[in-house]
Amino acid sequence: MTKSVSSSNGKKYSIDAFFAGVGGIELGFKQTGKFRVVYANEFDNNACKTYRLNNPDTRLDIRDIHEINSNEVPNADIMMAGFPCQAFSIAGYRKGFEDQRGDLFFELLRMINAKNPRVIFIENVKNLVTHDHGNTFKVIREALVENGYHIKWKVLNGKDYGNVPQNRERIYIVGFKNKKDFVDFEFPDPIKLKKTIHDVIDFRNKKDDKYYYKAGKQPFYDKLVKAITDPNSIYQWRRQYVRKNKSGVVPTLTANMGTGGHNVPLILTDSGEIRKLTPKETFNVQGYPKTFKLPNDETNSQLYKQAGNSVVVPVIKRIADKIYNAINFKSPVIQPYEPKKYALIYSNIESCFYGKSYVAKFSNKKSDLKDYANQHSIPILNDNEYLKLISRKKQLEFYMIEECK
Repeated sequence: MTKSVSSSNGKKYSIDAFFAGVGGIELGFKQTGKFRVVYANEFDNNACKTYRLNNPDTRLDIRDIHEINSNEVPNADIMMAGFPCQAFSIAGYRKGFEDQRGDLFFELLRMINAKNPRVIFIENVKNLVTHDHGNTFKVIREALVENGYHIKWKVLNGKDYGNVPQNRERIYIVGFKNKKDFVDFEFPDPIKLKKTIHDVIDFRNKKDDKYYYKAGKQPFYDKLVKAITDPNSIYQWRRQYVRKNKSGVVPTLTANMGTGGHNVPLILTDSGEIRKLTPKETFNVQGYPKTFKLPNDETNSQLYKQAGNSVVVPVIKRIADKIYNAINFKSPVIQPYEPKKYALIYSNIESCFYGKSYVAKFSNKKSDLKDYANQHSIPILNDNEYLKLISRKKQLEFYMIEECK
């Protein structure tokens, strides 16, 4: 039985949040008015400072997750995490589980197994799906479903699903203990992008001099002047050249902007000057509300890092609404199950960036699982066939037989 602590009687569903950063995922859920955060964990001291400023009443645990005993974490309906994506991103050299940060997923899994939440919500970089030819996501997917979750995942772009003028693709994984919740959940549909860069960036008013690029201040200034000519576009200095984003939106914000990479987005202001975005503007680009506060005693490089590591809040809010609609007015009681030696894992993958998966059947005999698959006329793939499917980004409904961990 799940350890859910709220129901459809008007109470807000409770949240445990890990790798909380500055609280962007929680903010999206709280904006629906249907969820409340009972516990948050974040190890980065600078991110904690911003989190506390905006969430003074939330219990914030600042320890490394490795040091936390699950008994110290309250039960909650939903467990969420945006575990550090560097280990799976291009910026992190795609080291995946070989990177020391890769084990953070398994620490999260430890908490999930101990607290048994009704819903899990995970956000990460798009590359998580294809990293190591698909092996990394295969491990994550199997670990979640073998522990009783029915999961759906989809890569969503902030400009297409959040009405935010930023090209930011992220994978969102939603898992449910209750299969009826899983069946009733669907990701939000795309919406028309109505906001422009002028809605989130101030082209008119003067900012602090430190944000401006000037002759004699930057050795590459002449190259900027020649290339940055359109006040309706966003630019980036890429060490040797200027890149113009021709789509009319902000390119994906990164955690290392402002740390020497010269990749904080640049604009041509109404006064004809060239400047980089302020930290507040980078949070605006992520869809944070104007009321979101930034510490006055924090360095800009840290604030840029926090914005680049964060999430598109409006996308989170739309997914949170869908989760609420799927779980509300239903009993949180989940039928217990007893995993056996082997699991027959069902998956339906559409171009690898959108799919669903769950355990269709457990058994101590592989032959039982093969018979079950034959009865449903769905092929069983081996590991090599699965990896080929992912590399070719093909759609397929299939089973895999895995030995339970």
